[in-house]
Amino acid sequence: MEREEIKNYLPHREPMLLVDEMHLDENGVGHAQYRIREDEFFTRGHFPGNPVVPGVILCEIMAQSCTVLVLDDVIGKNTLYRGIDQVKFKNMVKPGDLCEITCTLDDKKAGLYFCSAKLCVGGKLCVSGKLTIALLPKA
Repeated sequence: MEREEIKNYLPHREPMLLVDEMHLDENGVGHAQYRIREDEFFTRGHFPGNPVVPGVILCEIMAQSCTVLVLDDVIGKNTLYRGIDQVKFKNMVKPGDLCEITCTLDDKKAGLYFCSAKLCVGGKLCVSGKLTIALLPKA
């Protein structure tokens, strides 16, 4: 699934749509990609002369990727974080890097989706964690 199709499911739009493509394998594992562009708003001041993607943005990339795992449930809902657990940052992500996200749906209960995700660049682990996504009816 490419970016324009992803927009049918995720409510995010530029500059906060942080998934360029997403594919589900036969085991239900999600594989997403996002290229960090040179002019991203979140790297302009973080840090001048040495731009680094903030950790919260890396978590957002993983969360959006996890949300795409449950496409059929997303339609007509607002997607919100409910929790971020066991997050570990291992390596920096910089403009020009291609983020490769692998995510799985571990469990779901009453509108809550419990996922595991990892984000790598060039095969090197940069961040991993467990994310809980809530799907709430749109007002």
